[in-house]
Amino acid sequence: MQPVDAPRHPPFAVTVDLVVLTVRGGRLHVVLVERGEAPHEGRLALPGGFVRVDEDLAEAAYRELAEETGLGPDDVGHLEQLRSYGRPDRDPRMRTVSIAHLCLAPDLPAPVAGSDARAARWVAVADLPGDGSAGSLAFDHDRILADGLERARAKLEYTSLATAFCPAEFTVADLREVYEAVWGSALDPRNFHRKATRTPGLLVPTGRYAAGEAGRPAQLYRAGPQVRLDPPLTRGSG
Repeated sequence: MQPVDAPRHPPFAVTVDLVVLTVRGGRLHVVLVERGEAPHEGRLALPGGFVRVDEDLAEAAYRELAEETGLGPDDVGHLEQLRSYGRPDRDPRMRTVSIAHLCLAPDLPAPVAGSDARAARWVAVADLPGDGSAGSLAFDHDRILADGLERARAKLEYTSLATAFCPAEFTVADLREVYEAVWGSALDPRNFHRKATRTPGLLVPTGRYAAGEAGRPAQLYRAGPQVRLDPPLTRGSG
């Protein structure tokens, strides 16, 4: 094997950025941090940071999540790699390549800022200009957020990923609220109930019912083992 010619391969940094989504009050929210230092001091950004030489990407993602928001692995219902971003001018400090991750979780408490973040908070996606795609975030995080939102919206059609937004036990109405929040459109309750309960593997009845509801109590379910939905629950068919 030929030795590496270092001058021909200058070093660059690898970072992780996180699109952390949850449903709060029937609306889709994302965790954003206010940067406390340059570059882009004072601007909103996705949580993230540099990967250390002794950790893999998932470890870096969970560490940065904890450092900048106070959220731990047990708070996250789902974590997956989204894609990589390597535009040469994406970071004015140095050449960086970011491996973005998508995190989904049930309703969570307010995040706690740390590290180089001045503040951290949940922001309703609908309150961001163009889902964050209009240059509202630092670095190229508007593009990362837009990609993360589309990944989540698309995967809700053909996988059981929506249950990652739900607590351990939930009603069909709770699940419908997730789809409506993520897709940004209302669904017919009866049609959705029929599709959700008749989709093999999506839901498992617990035998219990939601307490404190007027009229007939709603049945409680937990997430089923199936990952892929057949037939899919498409956005335009609610």
